[in-house]
Amino acid sequence: MNPTNNSFTQPSDHEFRVERVFNAPRPLVFETFSKCEHLVHWWGIEGWTLPVCKLDFRIGGTWLYCMQGPNGEESWGKAFYHEIVQPERIVYTDYFADKDGNPNEKAPAPLVTLTFADLDGKTRLINHARYPSAKDLETVLNMGMVEGMGQTWDRLEQLLAELSQ
Repeated sequence: MNPTNNSFTQPSDHEFRVERVFNAPRPLVFETFSKCEHLVHWWGIEGWTLPVCKLDFRIGGTWLYCMQGPNGEESWGKAFYHEIVQPERIVYTDYFADKDGNPNEKAPAPLVTLTFADLDGKTRLINHARYPSAKDLETVLNMGMVEGMGQTWDRLEQLLAELSQ
């Protein structure tokens, strides 16, 4: 993670919060989270692609995705949307899943709240994730989640620059 761009804090032993200001208007930043045509360009760490993106972006809807690494490794995930307030907030539960979309009930599954704050043409994006336990948070931190999120948001910043031209 680039510490000059992202701010990482832990409000409690089972939560983390990452903030970043993007030089793009709030509706555009929100849109990049709500359409596969955008997500395929930035979701995931450097060197990885998003060959599967099936999105039903509505309350009660889901997002099934597969990130694929440079050596063919795959990481499947599924989000369940609980709240969508355009262009202000998205709340979802994020699961590791199999290719059929079945959530891995044994893996950490945070409740994620994304907040998009308007800053006169720029957007402060806040990702607040609450895990069921401190052990679950520790597991994802040890997997490199902070660094991965930094790389992912770097890719988002690049896409936003292209879309804003």
